[in-house]
Amino acid sequence: MSMFSKLKQFKDLRNQGKKLQDALAGESVTVRSAGDKVVLTMDGNLQITGLAIDDEIMGKENKEKLQNAIKDAHGDALKKMQRVVAGKMQEMGGFDGMNLPGMGK
Repeated sequence: MSMFSKLKQFKDLRNQGKKLQDALAGESVTVRSAGDKVVLTMDGNLQITGLAIDDEIMGKENKEKLQNAIKDAHGDALKKMQRVVAGKMQEMGGFDGMNLPGMGK
């Protein structure tokens, strides 16, 4: 493969990445943990955009429970968004065979 072909392939891949980023900008997932006492929302850029914590779980004696609930919600949101990303990549095509971590089927 010539250097120009590789450069074109790299440019095409970069353009597909930008399209994917744009497509994910409007995506979000919401997950619940601790019996719906912790609700976390994550956007397509994997940023937490919302976090609601029920007053009942806020007490000092519940600190560890709250920490675990937030970690669980965050982990669930990441997995859910990774599935959304993988779906968008499949819709767009061109990413086949890249075998990106976390994007398994």
